[in-house]
Amino acid sequence: MATIDQRASRRRADLVDQLLHRLNTDYPLVRPFERTAGDELQGVLDDGAAAVALALDVAATRAWSIGLGIGPVRLPLPPQTRAGAGPAFENARTAVERAKHSPASLAVVGPAPEGSRLEAELQLVAELEVRRSPAAAEAGRLIEQGLSQREAAERLGITQQAVSGRLAAGLWQPTRALLREAGAALGRLSESADAAGEPDGGAA
Repeated sequence: MATIDQRASRRRADLVDQLLHRLNTDYPLVRPFERTAGDELQGVLDDGAAAVALALDVAATRAWSIGLGIGPVRLPLPPQTRAGAGPAFENARTAVERAKHSPASLAVVGPAPEGSRLEAELQLVAELEVRRSPAAAEAGRLIEQGLSQREAAERLGITQQAVSGRLAAGLWQPTRALLREAGAALGRLSESADAAGEPDGGAA
């Protein structure tokens, strides 16, 4: 479960509709993101890797605070996200409020100590992502698209050694490995929350 709130909304144009379209198009969701109140939106996910990717995507804009809530949801889920209920919704609400005063404007609330560890890991990677140089980020995006370092070098018009250097300087491989582990851990936590939830509950 993710709750997202626009930062400094009184000084900025309303960006909710634009973000809604992108998230609902780009990510697999159990229930689509909807505007819940003012400049806030909520969506339901059950894919740990997708939730991690979405959280970092949103955090990288620096325009939003994002909270991930781990826990059971009340089933059956209603068609509208805003009508949902359960600990996952409550945890996401707590998380987004904490995100407003947290590194990278990102927070995770879920079972301890795993929830706290995931939060620290995602905050660290989110900070690294925005501090990575444009050159390192460009090389990393090409690798993420499935290109080899040799192919990325040809695309960029530089040597393979230069691509390797950019990836190393941007800590690309370690952060990707950490995110894979974080996504898997989030998925396991979600499944555990489902198993421990109420008879009519599921995890998100």
